[in-house]
Amino acid sequence: MALKITLRPNERMIVAGAAVTNGNTTAHLLIENTVPILREKDILREKDAVSAAQKIYFIVQVMYLDQENLAVHHKVYWELVRAFVKAAPSALGLIDELSEHLLGSGYYKALKTARKLIAYERSLLSRTADANRRQP
Repeated sequence: MALKITLRPNERMIVAGAAVTNGNTTAHLLIENTVPILREKDILREKDAVSAAQKIYFIVQVMYLDQENLAVHHKVYWELVRAFVKAAPSALGLIDELSEHLLGSGYYKALKTARKLIAYERSLLSRTADANRRQP
């Protein structure tokens, strides 16, 4: 079954490692085989990955798009995850879910979970900032 994608004018995406930019009109695509696909809204550039959770998202994204070098990417992933769990042990459930997806080669599902990790990190940082503001 083909994947149907509608691209808005000038929308970008990555298909099997190739960067694609739509023209000035809406385009409808059918992707007829299984390849890594990321829409512009799901792409995180390395320079924009500034927080620990964003760095984890970025390396998962790289795994999804560059499966030929998984051993290298997995090593980086586990280093990032160890540091994250050390700093925020309460995130272990999300990290476990994310890791399970990766171990089962579910890279797109792992990206969705990594997005949840980014949101969780933001909530932790927000609570910490609120607590610091309340202290004299």
